[in-house]
Amino acid sequence: MKTQRILVGLVAALLLVTGCGGRSGPGTEESTATQSATSGDFGDLQNVCGPGKPAAASAQGVTAAEIKIGVFSDMGFTKNSEFVDAAQVFTSWCNAAGGINGRKIVTTTRDSKLMEVRQRMLDACREDFALVGGGSALDALGAKERLSCLLPDFPGQISQQQNVQSDLQYNASASAYVNYFQYTGYYKWLLQEAHPGSAGAVGMINGDSPVTKVMGEKFAEAMRAGGATFIYNDLYPASGVADWTPYAQTLKSKGVKGLMFLGDWRQLAKLEDVLTGMDYKLDWIDANNSAYNKSFLETAGRSLSFQNNYADLGGTVPAENPAASSATQQLLDLYEKHAPQADITMAAMRAFSAWLLFAKSAGSCGDQLTRACLIAAAAKETAWTGGGLNAPNVVGDRETPPKCFNVVQATPEGWKPADFKPNQGQFRCDVPAYRYIGAYDRPFTLADVGKSVSDVK
Repeated sequence: MKTQRILVGLVAALLLVTGCGGRSGPGTEESTATQSATSGDFGDLQNVCGPGKPAAASAQGVTAAEIKIGVFSDMGFTKNSEFVDAAQVFTSWCNAAGGINGRKIVTTTRDSKLMEVRQRMLDACREDFALVGGGSALDALGAKERLSCLLPDFPGQISQQQNVQSDLQYNASASAYVNYFQYTGYYKWLLQEAHPGSAGAVGMINGDSPVTKVMGEKFAEAMRAGGATFIYNDLYPASGVADWTPYAQTLKSKGVKGLMFLGDWRQLAKLEDVLTGMDYKLDWIDANNSAYNKSFLETAGRSLSFQNNYADLGGTVPAENPAASSATQQLLDLYEKHAPQADITMAAMRAFSAWLLFAKSAGSCGDQLTRACLIAAAAKETAWTGGGLNAPNVVGDRETPPKCFNVVQATPEGWKPADFKPNQGQFRCDVPAYRYIGAYDRPFTLADVGKSVSDVK
């Protein structure tokens, strides 16, 4: 029982990296939708999917009729089906439009169940053409196996440092960086513009796990470089806290004005309830984007009208503002049609952008679809927006720092855009680059397994 509690806490802490969340549901092992013909355009992308007459197999997992894709998920452990839902919605739409040059997409859910990442990666290595739109909390456990079998990855989520921007990984959205702090613009806005009196009294509460401890170190390094002074820095047990009163009392006694919470949003909601009950209001709380879901709003309750909860979506268009983006409205319509019970989380939107990137790249290869052609096409995308789902992103480039951010605030009426002064559509794109100076784990490379990109065929 103790091991199970620790694992629950660990996965909750890990998933905060990219805001993984979603509905509970069984998911599907395969999706081979056969809908009536429809348009293959999405947002401002034209002919993402469409008909064709491929003549023969061209690579592992690619026949004249089908393309086999693996979708990683921890749904057997977390019961969250957001990546499987995204795959179902995308393939239903794409296959109805004709597939990729006439080839239908067939997905297989690689359910890693938290601890089975390596086993599922070996399965994917034997069968799949590529991995698309998925993620696992302990994703580094299978990174070397993926590189050894030269399997391209278009992830919906990246968690562990050794997998962030690893080789043969093509990120559709600016969701994780190995060398640069991705929240520089957000915290600069919080500390210098939104709440300028809070910089000298910042606190951090972090989940007590090896992964999130490293995250806390990186956050603290970048924040101090940006002018923040930490007057409180504490850990909470990965298995959760029964009574948050001691933490709340310490925050109040020390006079913390801005709180960074790196952990499970359920635990944050409990802490905020105690803070609100003792009538202590912080200037701001960074709920982090794991809290960007309907369940946090329901659980936080009375605290939403008292505390200032913010989250940086990292350049992902919020689903609550479809009028500002035709792509977002189209995504909502597709979910309503193909997965009406699914929760459209930020991770789901990033997964859908990953699917679009894969499909556009694969489609450019014509009948001779190979991994080499696929990754070469993806690497050419230097301003990828997913048709309008996210801010422009340089795909697969480790040395391009983040440029854009956007902030939402939790209110009793729901998540709403904060007053962060966007200057490029729905985003603010004046982020100052901060490159880490500390020594942290590096991502795995092809060289680590004795391979090079020239081995990809």
